Amino acid sequence: MTPHVIEPDPQAGAAVKAADRAHVFHSWSAQGLIDPLAVAGAEGSYFWDYDGNRYLDFSSGLVYTNIGYQHPRVVAAIQEQAAKLTTFAPAFAVDVRSEAARLIAERTPGDLDKIFFTNGGAEAVENAVRMARLHTGRTKVLSAYRSYHGATSTAINLTGDPRRWASDSGTAGVVRFWAPFLYRSPFYATTEAEECARALQHLEDTIAFEGPATIAAIILETVPGTAGIMTPPPGYLAGVREICDRYGIVFILDEVMAGFGRTGRWFASEHFDVVPDLMTFAKGVNSGYVPLGGVAINAEIAATFDKRPFPGGLTYSGHPLACAAAVATIQVMADEKVVENAAHIGENVLGPGLRELAKRHPSVGEVRGMGVFWALDLVKNRETREPLVPYNAAGEANAPMAAFGAALKKNGLWPFINMNRTHAVPACNVTEAEAKEGLAALDAALSVADAHTV
Repeated sequence: MTPHVIEPDPQAGAAVKAADRAHVFHSWSAQGLIDPLAVAGAEGSYFWDYDGNRYLDFSSGLVYTNIGYQHPRVVAAIQEQAAKLTTFAPAFAVDVRSEAARLIAERTPGDLDKIFFTNGGAEAVENAVRMARLHTGRTKVLSAYRSYHGATSTAINLTGDPRRWASDSGTAGVVRFWAPFLYRSPFYATTEAEECARALQHLEDTIAFEGPATIAAIILETVPGTAGIMTPPPGYLAGVREICDRYGIVFILDEVMAGFGRTGRWFASEHFDVVPDLMTFAKGVNSGYVPLGGVAINAEIAATFDKRPFPGGLTYSGHPLACAAAVATIQVMADEKVVENAAHIGENVLGPGLRELAKRHPSVGEVRGMGVFWALDLVKNRETREPLVPYNAAGEANAPMAAFGAALKKNGLWPFINMNRTHAVPACNVTEAEAKEGLAALDAALSVADAHTV
């Protein structure tokens, strides 16, 4: 793709910024302390501002532009659908909605062949949990501490990170447990096998003390995303599957971030040969071009609602424009071998490149990931593994990570930073040259992080 010619227009940028500051209320932010970048355009793996600065997007938006920005085939599909049928209520059969569901069901594992469409990932989690509770007649749902499942009522209560604290009602029937994470093991494990066995025993104990007959579902991100891209050890997800089967608990895998090529497979569950009962998705299903999410449902749970109405619905469920974008995105991913590219980039460029950076930068405590889904765990001290900044740090306490992030942007890379981690999560169709450009920017900026090590 020929790079877009950037025409600086600072005056237009100032107007965009002024209108934003006057009227837009931003998520997860203290409104008076933020300074949003005014974006003039985007194409492929890059976006640019009105001053002419161009950034390689190593965040994929919010880890959703899996085929990059402005892919012409998807843009054309949205335009064509808008000319044909812009919107229609969800109770009707619409060709593009049916086709999107078919293409998704073709790629989901096992018998996850029924698709309930939502507008995004949080709503997908909300409805998956509702299905599990109604299917089992139970209330409690188990989720991991290091997790993120969305910002709506049930989803935020299921979330394990600090963003839930302000909205944690304590009445949602949620019980949290520790999922495996060998680098910061809560189980004093020294090997992946120990971590797996002890994490499964901890989950068994939690279920026993909560009462198996009270638990509707266990929800896990197949590979936790925002919380740090901690790939589960071999056997863990299969062990959770067995536990769920034994106690009649619904197993929900959240693939909102990990799905649609991000890990080098269509869905991350394929790496572990595990089939959940319900799978949530969003983001990469149509590269975020039009809001869309959903729940893939197995035959048994779907049958629960054959004669009994499912008490849930959304005005824009399966919106034609969103579904047209999904159909085109899936076709592009298949035709252009985007999933295979993600696997190749991870195995041959990002993985080796990030591990090489770790050898030279004392601030890198651990490199972990797969496909185009990687995290660098930054530390003050490699021996003690003390994080570069404290958990949930803000203000001055977060200064080392803020300086590191500023250095990345100065070097033309837009990062995904959370707490003491920076994630390398470019588009799934990122080129080798672009991935190496990102590695070079990381290399330069890590010198800033290194200055805060001891």
